[in-house]
Amino acid sequence: MMSDYRIKGETGEWEVVIGLEVHAQITTNAKLFSGAATAFGAEPNTQVSLVDAAMPGMLPVPNRECIRQAVRTGMAIEAQINRWSRFDRKNYFYADLPQGYQISQLYHPLVGEGSLTIAADEKAGIPADKAIGVERIHVEQDAGKLMHDQHPTMSYVDLNRSGVALMEIVSRPDMRSPAEAGAYVRKLRSILRYVGSCDGNMEEGSMRADVNVSVRKPGDEFGTRTETKNVNSVRFVMAVIEGEAKRQVALIESGGTVVQETRLYDPDRNETRSMRSKEDAHDYRYFPDPDLLPLELDDAFLEECRDSLPELPDAKRARYLAAGISAYNADVLTAEVEAARWFDALLEAGAKPAAAANWVTSELFGALNRMGRDISDSPVSPEHAAELLGLVADGTISGTIAKQVFEKMLESGDAASVIVERDGLKQTSDTGAIEAEIAKILTANADKVEQYKGGKEALFGFFVGQTMKAMQGKANPQVVNELLKKALG
Repeated sequence: MMSDYRIKGETGEWEVVIGLEVHAQITTNAKLFSGAATAFGAEPNTQVSLVDAAMPGMLPVPNRECIRQAVRTGMAIEAQINRWSRFDRKNYFYADLPQGYQISQLYHPLVGEGSLTIAADEKAGIPADKAIGVERIHVEQDAGKLMHDQHPTMSYVDLNRSGVALMEIVSRPDMRSPAEAGAYVRKLRSILRYVGSCDGNMEEGSMRADVNVSVRKPGDEFGTRTETKNVNSVRFVMAVIEGEAKRQVALIESGGTVVQETRLYDPDRNETRSMRSKEDAHDYRYFPDPDLLPLELDDAFLEECRDSLPELPDAKRARYLAAGISAYNADVLTAEVEAARWFDALLEAGAKPAAAANWVTSELFGALNRMGRDISDSPVSPEHAAELLGLVADGTISGTIAKQVFEKMLESGDAASVIVERDGLKQTSDTGAIEAEIAKILTANADKVEQYKGGKEALFGFFVGQTMKAMQGKANPQVVNELLKKALG
């Protein structure tokens, strides 16, 4: 099924065609061709080697870990891994590019075609699961950064990012709505985090997208596309697509022509603006880098890369579904690798899958959200959570009491069993004590007893609630129900 997203213009409906070029910073301690550090937030120009600064006579040496991480990423999307690849020079002049060229891979990339599947989401307008093609993943070095806010009349250059290793992950133009593009970026970011090849932190610039957009009447040939550079959030990616598509439709319908160009997104105004005409490959005078030999990957290296891959989101989701976890909970729990690891630890500690999933997605996530904390910083460990759920499952405490115990666990970090024992919170199935409270409640509410016996059966819940309140939540609910039914005849 196709997305039904359309731009409505004066001449009818227009289809949007979207492709994304995602730049993902590879998780390594050193740069692509030098030993300089890559940590975020360092003082300007404190992480620059002679290679990064393009000092005469300096030769690049490929970082094996960067290549390994890119190969593992390709394997994670079941892409073709090219055993032979080559680096090219992309020539252009800019103040933050000391070499006067960028080392990239145009003609022979490390990773060829693959795909990833975005899940159906009726609310977002994605009617069915959809495979998005990935054309290639190539490895390249990042440029430096121009700083315009340090001086009223001058710009400064920070070369800390110069030479940082990037994967450029180029999709096919398979997306047809902002929602599909947003789902693609989220899924790709999730895979990168599972693999460990990129932290996916768009706010810090370690993952950003160039957004290619064109419009056409359904069934027509592709239109002329524009490219909006360096978009750094999923929300902004979706906003760029919607705004740029509407701009192009309005331009065409008013008699204008869309030109192939590079644009920038202004989030304050929520609009794109022209930056420069879009260059083609020949404008950059690509040629093989003479300082670097081609990369040749052997069987042992590829086998090591494949063996190091973790269980990926789709496989983990399938395992959760097979264990009886709902589709919604499986989606939530597999979206971020930290949550999935925490949940797997909870299952390994003995928690029952379905009940554990419900508790994590409601109670735990709700509490962490209130506290402004991530699951990796949870004050309750998976082992302590498993013990709490076990106390509910074996009838030691009720679900109501479990909520109280959980709040105390969040505050103190103590184990559930310690809190239950210390505060006397064990559930009771003492029929004598429960029957005594029921007798008092029925006597005090004789009018409601008559109404219940007269057919107003909804009052049964009232009697259950009153009994549990009288027992301070410690009565076994099943025993309460049985004794109430007996007492009410």
